[in-house]
Amino acid sequence: MDRPTRVEHFRWLGDKRNQYVYDLDEVTDETVIEELISSEQYLVFGPDTLAEARNRGYRRRKI
Repeated sequence: MDRPTRVEHFRWLGDKRNQYVYDLDEVTDETVIEELISSEQYLVFGPDTLAEARNRGYRRRKI
């Protein structure tokens, strides 16, 4: 999957609506990410790690 322009420098993308975090390197269903970007209800993490996402209460979800 090509990363969306707004998050092209990040690996982990969080969904504020349901507290899930997605690994953009392993996405198989691009429609989920496209819908998330268009809703503008996403979050990126600094540092860009799964540990930081979990620290903020996000759970990993594979798609």
